[in-house]
Amino acid sequence: MAMKKRKQKGQAIMEYVIIIVIVALAALVVIGAFSDRIRGMFAGVTNTLGGEADVSTKSTEIMKEMDDTGIDLDQ
Repeated sequence: MAMKKRKQKGQAIMEYVIIIVIVALAALVVIGAFSDRIRGMFAGVTNTLGGEADVSTKSTEIMKEMDDTGIDLDQ
């Protein structure tokens, strides 16, 4: 009896892990698809609050300018 209950508990944990992985992948797809739009929205908020944000370059161009550590090579 105890073995059967333990097996069901392990199954439930795996189901939660699968759900978390699916949600994470969906979030990555959405962020990838709308990355430039999201950057534009954050830049608008930054400019409204008195900051300075440049959105003239696309996200893909910014990623190409970075090295493996994520540091901008132009600085």
